Amino acid sequence: MRRLFGSVRARATLGATLVVAVALIAAGASVLLSLRSDLIDRAGTQAERTARNVAAHLAAGTAYDDLKLDDEEEPVQVVDAHGTLVAASENLERISGTGTGEVKPAPQQGTGSGDEDDSALEPGEIADEVAFSDGSATIDGESADYRFAALEVDVQDKGRLTVYAGASLDAEQGAVDTAQTVMLIGFPLLLGVVAAVTWLVTRRALRPVEGIRAEMAAITASEDLARRVPVPDTHDEVARLARTTNETLAALETSVERQRRFVADASHELRSPIASLRTQLEVAAAHPELLDVDGAVEDTVRLQRLAADLLLLARLDAGERRGDARVDLGELAVRCARGRDGVTVEAPAVEVTGSRGQLERVLGNLLDNAQRHARAAVAVTVRRDGEWAVVSVADDGSGVPAADRERVFERFVRLDEARARDDGGAGLGLAIARDVAVRHGGTLTVRDAPAGGALFELRLPVG
Repeated sequence: MRRLFGSVRARATLGATLVVAVALIAAGASVLLSLRSDLIDRAGTQAERTARNVAAHLAAGTAYDDLKLDDEEEPVQVVDAHGTLVAASENLERISGTGTGEVKPAPQQGTGSGDEDDSALEPGEIADEVAFSDGSATIDGESADYRFAALEVDVQDKGRLTVYAGASLDAEQGAVDTAQTVMLIGFPLLLGVVAAVTWLVTRRALRPVEGIRAEMAAITASEDLARRVPVPDTHDEVARLARTTNETLAALETSVERQRRFVADASHELRSPIASLRTQLEVAAAHPELLDVDGAVEDTVRLQRLAADLLLLARLDAGERRGDARVDLGELAVRCARGRDGVTVEAPAVEVTGSRGQLERVLGNLLDNAQRHARAAVAVTVRRDGEWAVVSVADDGSGVPAADRERVFERFVRLDEARARDDGGAGLGLAIARDVAVRHGGTLTVRDAPAGGALFELRLPVG
């Protein structure tokens, strides 16, 4: 049972059935109450009509014995001001719900002219107001429930009389019982139809979801991120879910492929300095006089820088926060350019918010790249452009070809010229700089410098 209702399809069917059941119960109760009220009103109208007919005969001076109450098919009583039954249907055997339970008129003691009458009616006048009550009566051995109408009339020499006339409620009870029977039979059938339709509709609606689930399970089992889930030919939430899932798979595939390339390139880049350092140490172990200390230190420093770059990239990929310190880019540019040959700086104070260490790494990487490719001079400029702080690093080298201006920011990418040089980096400096710039809400681009060479422009939002 728990497994069954763990299904969205089963829960949707149950929910729809319950909602319809509640609606049907409410509607059925309303219909029954309305039907009962309408039929009771009709019985009351019929009882009032009978009472007024009898009252009219009394007002006209008809004697009690001449009322012909047996002509009326329903029970009738006439009661005087003292509550004494003075006239009634001859076939009446029992009655309740009226002014008196008597069924046989009392012997006439007089005309009643001497009775004190506190009624506001004039002789021969029939009251406008009618009082209604529910009761029962037995006529010719048949008992039934009735709606009684009580109507007052003032009769000359008889004083105030009250006429009680009943109308049977059998029709009301029969109609209500019939309606209840129809509902008791029809409602379960209707709920069954609702449940079946909901089950089939949800099955059809959830079929694409099951296809997506099955394909995701197959992708997980095969570890083939190139596969995609089927997209239904609709424009609903399921289709959007499938498209979003495929977009997520594509991003995951790109991320995994990027990670694989990163690991492969990192392994390749680490292999060279490690192999070189090992060779030098093995040679030194066999021939101490041939130890190249400067070369070993250079390889160690190169290895240390590469390891630091890889660690920083790992932290950036893991979502390391940028920080919220106030950083003066002008002061940072002067500090990073200090001690570098051929570097000029024009850097007024411009503050941004972020990580001082990461931004210092960006400027250092840009200056390292510029010095690596410059012929003689590197120019650093810091300025404010509206809501942006702009740092420009220009060199007088050969520049970056237009086709490679985005590729240079990829990890482990080095152009042929840089790769041929002994002092070329591992191809991580610009990638790190671009990642840090993006994480600080900025951009890093490259274009031709006005005097030739490459101009790298870092834009960051002003703090």
